Amino acid sequence: MSLLKRTKFLLRKYRIFPKKPLGQNFTVEPSIFQRMINYASLDLNDVVLDIGAGLGFLTRFLANKCKSVLAVESDARLVKVLREQLKDLPNVRIIKGDVLKVQIPHFNKAVSIPPYRISSRLLLWLFNKNFDCAVLIFQKEFANRLVASVGSEDYGWLTVVAYHYVEVELLDDIPRWMFYPPPEVDSVIVRLKPKKPPPFTLKNEALFKQLVQSLFTRRNRKVRNAVSLFMKGTHAITAGNTIKIVDSLPFRDKRVRELAPEDFGALANALAE
Repeated sequence: MSLLKRTKFLLRKYRIFPKKPLGQNFTVEPSIFQRMINYASLDLNDVVLDIGAGLGFLTRFLANKCKSVLAVESDARLVKVLREQLKDLPNVRIIKGDVLKVQIPHFNKAVSIPPYRISSRLLLWLFNKNFDCAVLIFQKEFANRLVASVGSEDYGWLTVVAYHYVEVELLDDIPRWMFYPPPEVDSVIVRLKPKKPPPFTLKNEALFKQLVQSLFTRRNRKVRNAVSLFMKGTHAITAGNTIKIVDSLPFRDKRVRELAPEDFGALANALAE
């Protein structure tokens, strides 16, 4: 039975109708799984995180290639499917809930096809974890933002933050017909490897992320103006002190979109003092 037929069979059996708002598009091309496993260089010592395990096809594939799998799924209907369909696999632990909210045991690799709606928040969550490698499938447009060049249309806060934490490789294109139901976008396999050490040091990582996200909402403004608005919203200081601080900042007369990731780091460190 093909994976497409198996998908339709299980959806009928459990009376599940894929929910578009939850990004429920099930992978029906098994060659994707082998490619992802190869890119992650899995071995029998790895504990692998599978985010949005769905019907468990990738989970089963992973279980045969590693020490154990943490299969996370937020939809209670799909959790029931996973528990019944994967009960023969002792090295699979099914975790019900939102991966961004529930307690996740330690893992060293992530190999998954997460819901596209959580892509940005998932990456921020992942950057705070200690992992060796992540091989994920993202919407192609989203993935392009991770590797955008400075000043380009796709260049944004996500580019800058990702640059600090990980090496990003865009690998194989995944056309929409490889999913059921087909999404409205094409996808791509992305490999992330943590940068150790990071390319620049941060005095306050939370401030860095907050600052970068804020400044890119005003990407065409000069840095001095964008930082002033950021400080008014987050710091209880007088207008006079704001002007004094902003006038001492590096790159203050550049446009936000013109700053390299290292420049944002320097700005955040200056504000952290």
